[in-house]
Amino acid sequence: MEKQKLEYYRKVLETRRLNLRESVARTEEDGRAAQMTDSAQDIVDRAASSYQKEFLFARSNNDRQFLQMVEHALSNISEGTYGECELCGHAINERRLEAVPWARHCIACQEKLERGELEQQAQES
Repeated sequence: MEKQKLEYYRKVLETRRLNLRESVARTEEDGRAAQMTDSAQDIVDRAASSYQKEFLFARSNNDRQFLQMVEHALSNISEGTYGECELCGHAINERRLEAVPWARHCIACQEKLERGELEQQAQES
Protein backbone atom coordinates (compact mmCIF):
# COMPACT_ATOMS: atom_id res chain seq x y z
CA MET A 1 0.00 0.00 0.00
CA GLU A 2 1.20 3.50 -0.78
CA LYS A 3 2.76 5.39 2.10
CA GLN A 4 0.37 8.33 1.60
CA LYS A 5 -2.71 6.06 1.81
CA LEU A 6 -1.29 4.29 4.84
CA GLU A 7 -0.78 7.63 6.59
CA TYR A 8 -4.36 8.61 5.72
CA TYR A 9 -5.72 5.41 7.32
CA ARG A 10 -3.46 5.89 10.35
CA LYS A 11 -4.93 9.37 10.94
CA VAL A 12 -8.50 8.11 10.49
CA LEU A 13 -7.90 5.26 12.93
CA GLU A 14 -6.13 7.46 15.48
CA THR A 15 -9.04 9.92 15.41
CA ARG A 16 -11.49 7.04 15.86
CA ARG A 17 -9.40 5.67 18.74
CA LEU A 18 -9.40 9.06 20.49
CA ASN A 19 -13.19 9.37 20.09
CA LEU A 20 -13.74 5.84 21.41
CA ARG A 21 -11.49 6.40 24.42
CA GLU A 22 -13.44 9.57 25.25
CA SER A 23 -16.72 7.69 24.83
CA VAL A 24 -15.59 4.86 27.12
CA ALA A 25 -14.45 7.34 29.78
CA ARG A 26 -17.71 9.29 29.53
CA THR A 27 -19.79 6.12 29.76
CA GLU A 28 -17.82 4.94 32.81
CA GLU A 29 -18.39 8.32 34.43
CA ASP A 30 -22.13 8.12 33.67
CA GLY A 31 -22.16 4.60 35.13
CA ARG A 32 -20.54 5.80 38.34
CA ALA A 33 -23.06 8.64 38.57
CA ALA A 34 -25.92 6.17 38.06
CA GLN A 35 -24.45 3.96 40.79
CA MET A 36 -24.37 6.85 43.25
CA THR A 37 -28.01 7.77 42.63
CA ASP A 38 -29.14 4.18 43.13
CA SER A 39 -30.98 4.96 46.35
CA ALA A 40 -34.32 5.07 44.52
CA GLN A 41 -37.15 3.72 46.64
CA ASP A 42 -39.89 3.45 44.06
CA ILE A 43 -39.97 0.20 42.04
CA VAL A 44 -40.36 2.16 38.79
CA ASP A 45 -37.35 4.30 39.66
CA ARG A 46 -35.32 1.18 40.47
CA ALA A 47 -36.34 -0.40 37.17
CA ALA A 48 -35.39 2.75 35.25
CA SER A 49 -32.07 2.92 37.10
CA SER A 50 -31.39 -0.74 36.39
CA TYR A 51 -32.18 -0.26 32.71
CA GLN A 52 -29.88 2.77 32.53
CA LYS A 53 -27.00 0.85 34.13
CA GLU A 54 -27.50 -2.10 31.78
CA PHE A 55 -27.59 0.23 28.79
CA LEU A 56 -24.39 1.98 29.90
CA PHE A 57 -22.67 -1.36 30.48
CA ALA A 58 -23.61 -2.62 27.00
CA ARG A 59 -22.53 0.64 25.38
CA SER A 60 -19.21 0.59 27.21
CA ASN A 61 -18.64 -3.04 26.25
CA ASN A 62 -19.37 -2.33 22.57
CA ASP A 63 -17.09 0.70 22.57
CA ARG A 64 -14.28 -1.33 24.15
CA GLN A 65 -14.60 -4.08 21.53
CA PHE A 66 -14.62 -1.49 18.77
CA LEU A 67 -11.58 0.18 20.35
CA GLN A 68 -9.74 -3.16 20.29
CA MET A 69 -10.43 -3.54 16.56
CA VAL A 70 -9.15 -0.02 15.88
CA GLU A 71 -6.02 -0.62 17.96
CA HIS A 72 -5.44 -3.91 16.14
CA ALA A 73 -5.60 -2.09 12.80
CA LEU A 74 -3.11 0.52 14.07
CA SER A 75 -0.85 -2.30 15.20
CA ASN A 76 -1.07 -3.82 11.71
CA ILE A 77 0.00 -0.47 10.24
CA SER A 78 3.06 -0.48 12.51
CA GLU A 79 3.87 -4.09 11.57
CA GLY A 80 3.40 -3.44 7.85
CA THR A 81 0.49 -5.85 7.45
CA TYR A 82 -2.35 -3.34 7.25
CA GLY A 83 -4.72 -3.95 4.35
CA GLU A 84 -4.00 -7.68 4.14
CA CYS A 85 -6.71 -10.23 4.87
CA GLU A 86 -5.79 -12.15 8.02
CA LEU A 87 -7.23 -15.36 6.60
CA CYS A 88 -6.18 -15.56 2.96
CA GLY A 89 -3.41 -12.95 2.86
CA HIS A 90 -4.83 -11.12 -0.15
CA ALA A 91 -5.14 -7.35 -0.22
CA ILE A 92 -8.35 -5.89 1.21
CA ASN A 93 -10.11 -3.71 -1.36
CA GLU A 94 -9.52 0.00 -0.76
CA ARG A 95 -13.24 0.73 -0.99
CA ARG A 96 -13.76 -1.67 1.91
CA LEU A 97 -11.00 0.02 3.90
CA GLU A 98 -12.58 3.41 3.19
CA ALA A 99 -15.86 2.15 4.66
CA VAL A 100 -14.34 0.00 7.42
CA PRO A 101 -10.72 1.04 8.07
CA TRP A 102 -10.42 -1.54 10.89
CA ALA A 103 -11.42 -4.44 8.58
CA ARG A 104 -9.44 -7.62 9.22
CA HIS A 105 -10.71 -9.65 6.28
CA CYS A 106 -11.37 -9.21 2.59
CA ILE A 107 -15.01 -9.26 1.52
CA ALA A 108 -14.87 -12.88 0.32
CA CYS A 109 -13.44 -14.18 3.60
CA GLN A 110 -15.79 -11.99 5.67
CA GLU A 111 -18.79 -13.41 3.80
CA LYS A 112 -17.50 -16.95 4.37
CA LEU A 113 -17.04 -16.22 8.07
CA GLU A 114 -20.57 -14.86 8.34
CA ARG A 115 -21.98 -17.94 6.62
CA GLY A 116 -19.88 -20.21 8.83
CA GLU A 117 -18.07 -21.73 5.86
CA LEU A 118 -14.57 -21.01 7.12
CA GLU A 119 -15.28 -22.77 10.40
CA GLN A 120 -16.41 -25.79 8.41
CA GLN A 121 -13.25 -25.70 6.30
CA ALA A 122 -11.11 -25.55 9.44
CA GLN A 123 -12.88 -28.60 10.88
CA GLU A 124 -12.53 -30.55 7.63
CA SER A 125 -8.75 -29.96 7.43
